[in-house]
Amino acid sequence: MQDDQQKTTDFGFKEIPKDEKVKAVANVFHSVAAKYDIMNDLMSGGIHRIWKRHTISQSGVRAGNKVLDIAGGTGDLTLQFSRLVGSQGQVILADINDSMLKVGRDKLVNKGVVGNVQFVQANAEELPFPDDTFDCITIAFGLRNVTDKSKALASMYRVLKPGGRLLVLEFSKPESQSLSAIYDQYSFRLLPLMGKVIANDSESYRYLAESIRMHPDQETLKGMMDEVGFERTSYQNLTGGIVALHKGFKF
Repeated sequence: MQDDQQKTTDFGFKEIPKDEKVKAVANVFHSVAAKYDIMNDLMSGGIHRIWKRHTISQSGVRAGNKVLDIAGGTGDLTLQFSRLVGSQGQVILADINDSMLKVGRDKLVNKGVVGNVQFVQANAEELPFPDDTFDCITIAFGLRNVTDKSKALASMYRVLKPGGRLLVLEFSKPESQSLSAIYDQYSFRLLPLMGKVIANDSESYRYLAESIRMHPDQETLKGMMDEVGFERTSYQNLTGGIVALHKGFKF
């Protein structure tokens, strides 16, 4: 039974073979890539921009730094980091999904961001970078889609420089039962409907709602970061715990 459990993983509320999850998640994001930014604004009422600005403010990134934006998608964080690190710094936007990567590249090029940004298709579990490379690593709304989250966190720890920090911005567990009940109604009724109307894809947005519920809660994720070596780990609940920003350092 143990072996069977180790060979499967969650895909929303379903259990699927571990080796199929990357492809299944890829299909979701191939489908939603073109409408991703529009749906983010609609789904969150624009609040996702505030969450991301707060993440930037907690990053400690400054001129000359090297930053890795994992699951960087359409480049919201990368755009801001590019301005912070300047011409002497570097930002790598990494995403496992080539459709998202293309949308992100086109968006940033259109905004005039070219010189200090690189685009890399990469799996968070096996980051293709040398040890001790980055001053800061971020992963925003991407960790819940990773098959082996502990392996991904260990990979991030490896490529982070001593003194560097990891920031994980992710949907989490609401602090109150009343907020949780409202959030459930929104996620499982309105979200798939919005996906159908705007992106012509209700199933992908149903998966996204389910994947949020399957993601580790705040304390569990903090413990997972501790286990792979991060120190001074902490988290801050945003919007009543609907989202949490986890922080950890490598010393």
